[in-house]
Amino acid sequence: MNIVTPTHSPAQIAAENAVARRNALLYAACGAVGGAAAPVSIALGGLVGSYLLAADKSLATAPVTGFNVGMALMALPAAMLMRRLGRKAGFISGALIGVCGMMLAVLAIVRHDFWLFAAALLLNGAAGAFTQQYRFAATDRGTADFRARAIGWTLTGGVLAAVIGPQLILYSRDLLAPVPFAGAFLSAISLFVLSIAFLSFLAPSMAADSAFAGGNEPARPLAEIVAQPRFLVSVICGTGAFALMSFVMTAAPLAMVGCGFSVDQATLGIQWHVLAMFAPSYFTGNLIARYGKEPIVAAGLAILILCAAVALHGQSLAHFWGALVLLGIGWNFAFIGATAMLTDCYRPSERSKAQGFNDLVLFSSVAVASLLSGKLLSVSGWELINGLMFPVVAVCLLALGWVGRRRVAG
Repeated sequence: MNIVTPTHSPAQIAAENAVARRNALLYAACGAVGGAAAPVSIALGGLVGSYLLAADKSLATAPVTGFNVGMALMALPAAMLMRRLGRKAGFISGALIGVCGMMLAVLAIVRHDFWLFAAALLLNGAAGAFTQQYRFAATDRGTADFRARAIGWTLTGGVLAAVIGPQLILYSRDLLAPVPFAGAFLSAISLFVLSIAFLSFLAPSMAADSAFAGGNEPARPLAEIVAQPRFLVSVICGTGAFALMSFVMTAAPLAMVGCGFSVDQATLGIQWHVLAMFAPSYFTGNLIARYGKEPIVAAGLAILILCAAVALHGQSLAHFWGALVLLGIGWNFAFIGATAMLTDCYRPSERSKAQGFNDLVLFSSVAVASLLSGKLLSVSGWELINGLMFPVVAVCLLALGWVGRRRVAG
C-alpha cells in the first residue's frame, strides 16, 4: 500500500501526487478513446447478433457474452503481463489485441458469420480487460489518501467514451453499406491507435522512493488475501453492481427495439447510460474522502433499486432512458467505492494477483449475466430482467452491513 513516512516533506508529497495526477489524467484520456470501443461492442453486439441469426434469436446476446468472457479470461493474464512488462507495454499489448478484434468483427459481419463475430467480440473483451486495469494503475503512484481521487479521475475518461462510442456508431455504421454495422467496427480501430499514442507519455508506474511505493513487505498467499472479510465484501459488491449493470444494459437495446423504438433511440439510450456511468466520477472520489467508502457503495446500491423501480413502472422512451441513467449512476457509486475498498486490502507486492483475481471473478460473473440477459428477455420479458435486481442488491447490502459491524466490533 502507498504510505507516507515522516521523512517526506510537504513538497515531496505534493510532487508525488502531481505525478499520480498526471498519470491519472493520461489514463483518463486512454479510457476516453480505448474505452469508447466497449460501447461499440456492447450496444451493437446484440443487434448484430440478431441480424446474423436466421432463427433462434435467444442467442442474439451471445456475442456480448463473448465480450465479457474475453474480459474474464484475460483479467488475470493482463495483470500478470503488466507486472512482467510494466504498465505501458502491457496496455499497448491490450490495444493491439483490440485492433485485431475490431478487424475480425468487420470480417465476420461481411461474411455473415455469427460465431466468428462472437469470437471477434471475445478478442475485444480481452482488450477491455486491459482497459479495466487503468483504474488500478492510477493507484500505483501518489499517497494513500489520493487513491480514491485517482480512481475517480481515471474513470472520468468514460464521459468522453460515452459520447465517442455511440456517436461513432451513428455516423459510421453504414460506412460499408449495404453491409450494416460493419463500418462502426472498422472506425473503432482508430480508437485503439489513439490510446497507444497517449500511453507513450506515461511516467513510470512506481515511485523510485520505496516508501512512496509502499515498502518492501513480502507477498502473502492469494488465499490469505482473499480470506479478508473486507476483500470479500469489496469483491461481492463490485461484482454485484457490475453484473447487474451488464445484465440490464445488455437487454435494454433489444427491449427498446422490441417495444417499437428505433436503433438510433436504443443507441442514444446506451449513450445516456454510459455518460451516467462515468460523469459522477468527477466528484465520487471527493464523496468517498468525505463520507467513506462503504456509505458510497450503499448509496450506489440504493440507486440501482430505484433504477429497477423506474423500469418496472412503464415502457415509454422516458422510462427506458431514465432507468438506464439511474443504472449508470448506481454503478458508478457502487463500483468506485468497492474498488477503493479493494485497494486497502493488498500490498504493492500483491497487487497483480489481487487485482487479477478480483477481475476474474468480476468479469466471469458479468459474462454469465450477459448470456442470461438475452435468454431471460426472450422467455420472460423486460419485467423479470429488472425484478431480479432486488435480491442481488439485498445480498450486497447484507454483506456491506456485515463488514461494517465487524469494523465497529473490532
